[in-house]
Amino acid sequence: MSIAPVPPTAPAPAVRLRVPTDEDALIWHRVFDDPEVMEFHGGRSAEFSVYEELTARQRRHDAELGFCLWTLTDEDDAVLGFTGAQPWPHTHYGPVGAIEIGWRLARRAWGRGYATAAARTTLERLRSAGVPGVVAMIDSRNARSIAVAERLGMHHAETFTTPRPGQEGYCYRLEL
Repeated sequence: MSIAPVPPTAPAPAVRLRVPTDEDALIWHRVFDDPEVMEFHGGRSAEFSVYEELTARQRRHDAELGFCLWTLTDEDDAVLGFTGAQPWPHTHYGPVGAIEIGWRLARRAWGRGYATAAARTTLERLRSAGVPGVVAMIDSRNARSIAVAERLGMHHAETFTTPRPGQEGYCYRLEL
């Protein structure tokens, strides 16, 4: 089934961001168990234990920093994925020391404005938390995520070679 993209003049969909729960680990694992969703993240969903650790880490980030990768739900409270920010998790490449904004949504939510609306909410929360700027590391082939970053007003600042052979990552930046 093809989902038509949201026209630029369409109203933003209602989104809710909440701190991920233990139960969200299983939901994220299921939502991301889709080769299209994971195309730029290794091609398949990670093991369930990875999502358990990820949601636990996000709860710590929220408690310590006031932000995290929040669980994204729609107006009916159905989980669509996550959107939020966290410290860049790698120390051997990329924008070490930066705060990374990110989003990953279920295939059924693509093209409907959810990623952009939730990322804008994330930016508002980050400004309120005193974060001076963010980065988005995006696979150079991921046109959808590049479009979201550009709709947020981010600019392509750097290109990195990632640890995955043949994968180039674009670093988009935005001062808050």
